[in-house]
Amino acid sequence: MKGLVTVGLDGTLQAMAAARWAAREAELRRARLLLLHAWIPRTPGPAHASAEEETTGYAPHRITEEARAVILASHPDLAVHVRAVRKDPLDALVKAADESDLLVLGSRGLGAAARFTLGETGLELVTRTAVPTVLVRAQQAVPARIGSGNVTVGVSLHGTCDGLLAFAFETAARRAVMLRAVHGRRLSPYAYNRGGGADRIAAEEAAQIARNELAAALRPWRKKFPDVHVDAQVILESPAPALLHGTVNAELLVVGRRPGGRLLPPRIGHVVQAAVHHAPCPVAVVPFD
Repeated sequence: MKGLVTVGLDGTLQAMAAARWAAREAELRRARLLLLHAWIPRTPGPAHASAEEETTGYAPHRITEEARAVILASHPDLAVHVRAVRKDPLDALVKAADESDLLVLGSRGLGAAARFTLGETGLELVTRTAVPTVLVRAQQAVPARIGSGNVTVGVSLHGTCDGLLAFAFETAARRAVMLRAVHGRRLSPYAYNRGGGADRIAAEEAAQIARNELAAALRPWRKKFPDVHVDAQVILESPAPALLHGTVNAELLVVGRRPGGRLLPPRIGHVVQAAVHHAPCPVAVVPFD
């Protein structure tokens, strides 16, 4: 453990919400918080930074210092560091993630549905970082009361997912909340009758098989975290909508991202896409083998 939570700042309300969320998380982890802002200067060389601010009104150091003041007002004992670097934001955040346990980013809402729109930098970061990345919208900063919600994790059961479950159980234990483990499973074609409806017996058999598999995947983690109450749910529908239906009262949704192979570029799957676009709470994207 590196004892550091990093949040990327860009002067938006979404980034400030992410900073508040990250501050609470750093406090729970007893870690340091790094407020990072990176920008590509319009004028070359550090000597021209003040001139750039005078001509454009852009004040990168003010972004970090104002965020620091806001965070320390509510978390006076938190170790808060600031860093403003003249560098491509994607490169700066990837480097900072390598030095951190967790990366936190703001994410803009879009229209009445307030969906995530990650943008090119955020989307690349999710696929390139080797540490969990949390995405926070402006209206999702911090729940009204600590311990009032739950942590929800999506479990695919296709192969092992120890890194994902470790993060989910640790987060629930740290927050002293219930962990909801959700698995969505499509019914096989044989489970439908000629009229197109699901056969009740076949559906129940499929659900029981899934429940047994989910219980087996959770068993070692239940033993490791005996104080975490676990609500294991199997929902007979496609994984993405099943996961979103399971986020009632969630203060964090945890989803996994498997790395691409040597010949394939890193990507996020449709379940992660659905989560970051539609979840009503912050989303943690956790890379795991």
